[in-house]
Amino acid sequence: MKTNVKTGKLFIEIVCLLYILLLVYAAMNKGLDFENFKVELAQSPLLSAFADWISWTVVIIEFGIAVFLLFPKTRIKALYAGFCLMTMFTAYIFIMLNYSSYLPCSCGGILEKMSWEQHLIFNLFFVVLGAAALSIHHNQQRKSDTLKVTLASPVKLVLSFVVCISAVIILFSCSEEIMQHKNPFIRRYPHHPVSLIKTIDLKYNSYYLAGYGNEKLYLGNLTAPLSVLVIDNTMIPQTVKVSLDRNRFLFKSIKITVNPPYFFIIDGSTPAIFRGKTTDWKANLLTPNPPYFNIGFPIDSTTIVFRGISSKTNNNTMGLFRFGEKSNTKMLPQLLEKQTDGVFDTDGMLHYSSEMKRIIYLYSYRNEYIAADTNGVLDFRAHTIDTFSHAKIKVAYLKGKTERAMASPAVNVNKSSSVCGHLLFVNSNVPGRYEQKEVWKQASVIDVYDLTKKTYLSSFHLYGINEKKVRSFMVTPEYVYALIENKLLVYKLNENLKNEINRVSQDHN
Repeated sequence: MKTNVKTGKLFIEIVCLLYILLLVYAAMNKGLDFENFKVELAQSPLLSAFADWISWTVVIIEFGIAVFLLFPKTRIKALYAGFCLMTMFTAYIFIMLNYSSYLPCSCGGILEKMSWEQHLIFNLFFVVLGAAALSIHHNQQRKSDTLKVTLASPVKLVLSFVVCISAVIILFSCSEEIMQHKNPFIRRYPHHPVSLIKTIDLKYNSYYLAGYGNEKLYLGNLTAPLSVLVIDNTMIPQTVKVSLDRNRFLFKSIKITVNPPYFFIIDGSTPAIFRGKTTDWKANLLTPNPPYFNIGFPIDSTTIVFRGISSKTNNNTMGLFRFGEKSNTKMLPQLLEKQTDGVFDTDGMLHYSSEMKRIIYLYSYRNEYIAADTNGVLDFRAHTIDTFSHAKIKVAYLKGKTERAMASPAVNVNKSSSVCGHLLFVNSNVPGRYEQKEVWKQASVIDVYDLTKKTYLSSFHLYGINEKKVRSFMVTPEYVYALIENKLLVYKLNENLKNEINRVSQDHN
């Protein structure tokens, strides 16, 4: 009998020692690289919103438990606390493995070398050790003091186990709610969402992304406005020349937009629109002439959505123009909302999602984007994750208030963007919390939003060349194409991001 008691006490001592070694080692690694630990926690889908206080709380608790395990009077209570902490860590890893689209790491030292599955087994081992030691202690206590009424050890352990797991689940739910609807400007970076596979020297920096279709990328050229560079899966550029149905035409600001089988030559300052097919690259002038506009985008073969200056208010406004026998112009003044001057504060980027059949407009100087149907009826207004809800611009009025100009440099929140299916990709110009300045000097951050759920999904980096960042980019179901100086960089999407694009498209169909 005495032998069994000694063996039990020895086992408890060994378990406590193992817990001390583990907790001190883990806390030391976190404390020595605390900023990195906090950043990694901010990437966790479970803990993003609480990274600030959880980071230092975990380190303090780990050290505290280790200290109290050293003293006989507090050892068992500390072992209970260690058992609960390891249970929560185990629940965290289980949820990450089964319910997270990506797996960050917030461990250090030897533990960082483990896979998530190995880490789960490692933690379960310590949970079992703690449970066994506490059970032995309670059995010995019950036999030595029969008059003392205590809750049975198995019940205590089960209750502790359930409470700890429930706490992690509640933390996960609250974190997701905050991240999706009350985001404190924390970005999530999955591991390797894109990988660079090709860099193409275009020789000139006058190229722009004109469109994508039939597994071909099309680039226009500002200095050669009737030339189109075509890049297929061989990644070998080929130049095609566009011909018009007339010898001369007075263009002012040409932009080519390609959406196979059609392509459009758009000039809102003339104004004029030509349309042709990519099979022969011959374009015909569409009639009648559209109203003047500064941005135009075709949503089908006979309709463009545009943004121009209203003759009534002198502010930016949007509209729809249809060609042909039943041509008409429909103004959409309800879409763009004025904050300061109605021109600079409503500046932005215009897209169209053929899968959603929705017009998407992203403001440049505030954290907002809108979606409208093909009749111009507003679907919703949603926000990007940065905190710039109001455009930070100063406007000077010149020549008797007939002209406007920026009085000081504005904070450009959204630099460029792309829409692929139901996903909006935004090249943000604003650093988030826990982000390193060194990375921002080298890379462009692309934030990803789900237009169907109006939620932020994740972010990834596109690294520049010689400290030059991305000036524009386009996302397709397989690739990300980015223009940096006179180079075209081709990135391949990882399976998670490709599946996300395909999943949303399939759900819509």
